[in-house]
Amino acid sequence: MRTQIIAPSNLRPTAAFPLFLFFALLSVNARLCRAADPSGQPASLSAPAAAVERWQDWRFGFFVHFDPSSLKGTEISWSRAGERRDRGETNDDGVAAAEYDKLYLQFNPLNFNAREWVATAREAGAKYIVFTAKHHDGFAMFDSKFTDYKITRSPFARDLTAELARACHEAGLGLGFYYSPPDWHDLDFFTTNHARYLERFQGEVRQLLTDYGRVDVLWFDTDGGTNLPETWGNAALWPVIRSLQPQILLTKRCGGWGDFDTPEQVVGGFNLTQPWETCMTICHQWAWKPDDEMKSLKECVRNLVTCAGGGGNFLFNVGPMPDGSIEPRQADRLREMGAWLSKNGDSVYGTRGGPWKPGKYGVSTRKGNTIYVHIFNFTDEAVKLPKIPAIIDRAHVLSGGEALARENETTLTITVPAESRDELDTVVALELESPAEAIPVVK
Repeated sequence: MRTQIIAPSNLRPTAAFPLFLFFALLSVNARLCRAADPSGQPASLSAPAAAVERWQDWRFGFFVHFDPSSLKGTEISWSRAGERRDRGETNDDGVAAAEYDKLYLQFNPLNFNAREWVATAREAGAKYIVFTAKHHDGFAMFDSKFTDYKITRSPFARDLTAELARACHEAGLGLGFYYSPPDWHDLDFFTTNHARYLERFQGEVRQLLTDYGRVDVLWFDTDGGTNLPETWGNAALWPVIRSLQPQILLTKRCGGWGDFDTPEQVVGGFNLTQPWETCMTICHQWAWKPDDEMKSLKECVRNLVTCAGGGGNFLFNVGPMPDGSIEPRQADRLREMGAWLSKNGDSVYGTRGGPWKPGKYGVSTRKGNTIYVHIFNFTDEAVKLPKIPAIIDRAHVLSGGEALARENETTLTITVPAESRDELDTVVALELESPAEAIPVVK
């Protein structure tokens, strides 16, 4: 995760080309790239509207960051020390590149079970999985035809990605692959031989979209503000992607082209016109770290709900342990989320945000003839919202309990008895006489 700034392809720091000057030029290049408009994606190469709506209906996804870096308990890719890691950023807990690049020779996650991962995702209430097929460190967690730096050359010697894909398809879960266009391990990447690297990059994308069945999301990860479509050959690659997987959605992290925005580690702002998905970790680190501080159940539920109330999806990340299993405490937290969703899922799945924007009270979602008011905070024993142009037939707490909705000329007042409130999120369902999505957004 994170974003990176990319140097011009013919630049490398050398004794004759001082490091400080290299990074000065790098900074100028980044500013120039940010000033350029990375748009220009032909409309014909965007995801079909029906595919976007289906993905939005899912609302909740399960992100998995996993590769040999788990053996060190350090961050995936970003703990790989050296110039190829991050172009000069220091990292106190970094692993020397020579050591990092050999971790796969010890990588043998024998407790990995694809069906158990899928079962955990389903118990959490997630509707799709996105897995790191390859991160910035260049290690392929699939049986790549273009490199020997891959999981099938590790002691594990199995195509973990293929096993996970089969398990997702068997269970009816959506499947996505995280794939990093930057490859800090590849000797041709961003050199004068970059075109040769692009052949391998695009070849691996074709393989992932050909050999692993239906793929619903391709989660590219570069900074759309610091590289261009030409950097990755998007004009040639996108038609291939669309021909292989017409329904697939792509992040806007590959030269700025794509179908949805990806705020990272923060909940995105209210936006019902541009599809978006917040990606966030269950602990602090994307990859597994011993004793990493974990988010409370309240944080987890409210982050998910606030994404839905703002019009976005929530892609929630876990990092499996070196043996391939999901840390028990993380799995327990995910099941707790699933237990809450088993009672309140109607207010999340298939919904759109609004009609009220998120505020101190909480958020609102809607579908069919129902508005769901997610109340995080009660003020003076009641929640007061602007009146809406619709007739409310009934108000009740979705998970069971009483609620009262009263209107005057300007205000809707919602009250819920203390015994019917939920500390995590009290969901009040307002059943209307007319379609909820027809109501304009209330300012």
